[in-house]
Amino acid sequence: MASGHDAAYEIAADDETVHSAWNNDLEPVRTVEPGTVVRFECRDSTGGQLDPDSTVADVADLDVERVHTLTGPVAIEGARPGDVLAVELLAVEHRGWGYTLVLPGEADLGLLADEFPEPALHVWEFDGDVARFANDIEVPLDPFPGVVGVAPAEDGTHETFPPRSVGGNMDIKQLTAGSTLYLPVAVDEALFSVGDGHAAQGDGEVCGTGIEAPTAVTCRFDLRSDLSIDQPQFETTGPFTPTGRNEPMYGTTGIADDLMTATRAAVRNMIDHLHDERGLDRNDAYILCSAAVDLKINEVVNAPNWVVSAYLPERLFPDEQRRAA
Repeated sequence: MASGHDAAYEIAADDETVHSAWNNDLEPVRTVEPGTVVRFECRDSTGGQLDPDSTVADVADLDVERVHTLTGPVAIEGARPGDVLAVELLAVEHRGWGYTLVLPGEADLGLLADEFPEPALHVWEFDGDVARFANDIEVPLDPFPGVVGVAPAEDGTHETFPPRSVGGNMDIKQLTAGSTLYLPVAVDEALFSVGDGHAAQGDGEVCGTGIEAPTAVTCRFDLRSDLSIDQPQFETTGPFTPTGRNEPMYGTTGIADDLMTATRAAVRNMIDHLHDERGLDRNDAYILCSAAVDLKINEVVNAPNWVVSAYLPERLFPDEQRRAA
């Protein structure tokens, strides 16, 4: 797949150019000047442990130390702490396949890990701009990198799972091609890395994975000394719904005096709906929520309870299965 953007450099995803932890002592794989376009090849989030023929039996054998295999770091010449690195995402391309998995409950990854203790795996069939699921459901594809960031100021090795003030595992599904991400620089030369590509994801990534996919990410870098930010900011045109436009939705709510409890309730209620009213088994319902259901905070001002909603696009379903026109 061609990106349509000429890159000055291409960084392959080989053993010399990938890493699975943040560390400001990593040797850069390349140094570039501001304004340079770089194309990063990125492995899937397991670092190549899964492929299109994988089964659920392979999930239990995953080496979690290789999860979030990132490509980089690339040093940005002249970047200094206090600067802002502008990362223009020119293209994000999947490689024609992807998967969504649920890790065993003891891994404690996923909003409802305690309620879904058994591993699960769905390998998605991509067809044009959609991924096919059970019951003729189709999820629109709009690739983005789940992990994108620069090295932290703190010395030593740091896990990639938690997002940080310098970026990292943010899983912002609106960081699609055409977006610009602004990252506060914490160390000399910034040390930028990217990976954990998703072909699609619901806001929340509730089962712990989106549609994970090997990707190529093409970026243009710039330095902004006129900005001062403490955490990432970005410009994007979306998509803010799976199709990028207003469309009929079915919503469930979670209402509680704790936002996480409310979020769990909203997703649990959506899983119930998908199982009871749409005919999905509960594992498939959980996976679909992670790939295509968006969470939103509706209010945080009417104490003592807050409201979180989960939004299911009717357009995922064949015409005869939709609840709204």
